[in-house]
Amino acid sequence: MIKPAVNVKAAMVLCGLLASLAACQKPEGPAERAGKAVDQAAEQVGQQVQKAGASIEDAAKGDKK
Repeated sequence: MIKPAVNVKAAMVLCGLLASLAACQKPEGPAERAGKAVDQAAEQVGQQVQKAGASIEDAAKGDKK
């Protein structure tokens, strides 16, 4: 039979290992920052294209905003 104290110690060691792995994340590099900027720019372009498409549809229907 396993003692409860052993389970508690094992759980504490496991939590410590998981916490240390989470702290080991590398800082963001220049390529990752550039990629995020490209993603953000692409999202903004997509939003503008959707607005333009809605304006074209409204103009085709004869509605004006």
